Amino acid sequence: MWLIKSSIGRKVVMSLTGLFLVLFLLFHGCMNLALVFSEEAYNWICAMLGANWYAVIGSLVIAGGVLIHFVYGLILTIQNRAARGNDRYAVTGKKEGVDWESENMLILGGMVLGFIVLHLYNFWYKMQFAELTGIHTGAFDPQNGAAYVKALFTDGWCGIVYCCLYLVWFCALYLHLRHGVWSALHTLGANNLVWMKRIKVIGNVVACLVVAPFTIVVLYYIFQNTMF
Repeated sequence: MWLIKSSIGRKVVMSLTGLFLVLFLLFHGCMNLALVFSEEAYNWICAMLGANWYAVIGSLVIAGGVLIHFVYGLILTIQNRAARGNDRYAVTGKKEGVDWESENMLILGGMVLGFIVLHLYNFWYKMQFAELTGIHTGAFDPQNGAAYVKALFTDGWCGIVYCCLYLVWFCALYLHLRHGVWSALHTLGANNLVWMKRIKVIGNVVACLVVAPFTIVVLYYIFQNTMF
């Protein structure tokens, strides 16, 4: 099957799974932004997307998308390095017109994946998993997610450390998305002279739209932590 065996097919899979995950992140960021305006609204959203069959199916689909995206990215990186052979060891200057993130997508992807594991432990495991299994994994009510998020990010120096870690994650995510969206659209056909510059702008805009809601929430809690 060409989607699996050919390099172009793998890039198409990478592009489609990447764009799917971008849509999820946009939704997730908007959901989290509710914390800034109304804790009740956030808890209502959590209850709607909590321990029910469609939320579980959605979580599995998203997990599958992340896994496929990362595995295909790893395969393509290995293929590209093998194709370059000994040239990859040559000491050369920065290539003209090549962004840093375009040459370090695997590193950025690894950083994003590592923080996803931390994020899943902090929130999915202690909220949705706790609801699904009835096993409380922390000293808080899993149905009051807003209180837990606030406690995690405003717990003195520990909260500040978590806020800083998440801000580093958002920077890595921004760089990964800025090039990733451009690359995905390029792979899917928007690669003529007219669209090349446009999709670069689109990549920057989408990366900002994805990262901004998450960043606003963390900065909101940093302000609470330092003021109170």
